[in-house]
Amino acid sequence: MGSFSVLNNIPSVNGQNQLYVNNINLARTLNRLASGKRINSGADDAAGLQIADRLRGNVMALNQAARNAADGISVLQIADGALSQVTDLLWRAVTLAEQAESEIISPQGKQALQQEYAFIQAEIDRIGRDTNFNGQTLFVANQFTSISAGQISTLGSDLQTSDARLDIFVGDLSQTQSYISVSIGTLSFAAAAGGTGLIGSASSAASLESAATSALGEINEALSKVAIMRGSIGAGMNRLQAAINVINVTSQNTLAAESGIRDANIAEEISNLTKYQILAQTGMAALAQANMNAQNVLSLLR
Repeated sequence: MGSFSVLNNIPSVNGQNQLYVNNINLARTLNRLASGKRINSGADDAAGLQIADRLRGNVMALNQAARNAADGISVLQIADGALSQVTDLLWRAVTLAEQAESEIISPQGKQALQQEYAFIQAEIDRIGRDTNFNGQTLFVANQFTSISAGQISTLGSDLQTSDARLDIFVGDLSQTQSYISVSIGTLSFAAAAGGTGLIGSASSAASLESAATSALGEINEALSKVAIMRGSIGAGMNRLQAAINVINVTSQNTLAAESGIRDANIAEEISNLTKYQILAQTGMAALAQANMNAQNVLSLLR
């Protein structure tokens, strides 16, 4: 047989407890709908939050790696453009050397050719000295520029540096047997940058013609070496572009994995919102009825 009490209204206490739990769930659902996230604090899903935060860190590292690789491509494009100008100047030097070999050109004419050739050499030296990226000179002897093209990691491990790293070593173009080297992972390329001699400094036409013949061979060799450099730089650009493509796909997939853990299922949360709103209304009605039952005890005193 049930008892009647005005001191402890157990049905009312139960109704209050249920309303408290329902209000917490309703507040959590509203927070998820407002933020779009399933995990807004460690209390929502401690393990999921740890995994999602690590994945987000990986995404940020990958995105920065892609930007680094893009900067590396820019560096190589500048170097390639400079070497393109060197090639044009060497082509002109070939023309001058061929002209200097001709016997029908007077010594004065050949001296004019010699002067223009000296200007070409000076311009090649200037290109080697002034070519830079963001204030950093590219053609400096014994200087390395390292560009990280990846900080690719897997879930559950520390960030591991991939081998998509570009190390650029360039030599001084004004020095004989200076080098430009492009090293990517285990691939490396090197080519001498110049060292062509003057057409000639002797005053006689015969000595000028002899010097011109010698210079022509050196210029052709320099053209070949510059072409090798540009091919190496082109291979480096292709490698970095491939690395960017891989990094972008990895970043996209990692972001999708993080989204699956962190983001709220909006359809599910709307369904929960409707459920908890109804429970809030029915809970309030039940609590009111429980309180009314306690008042009914007063009827026994009449």
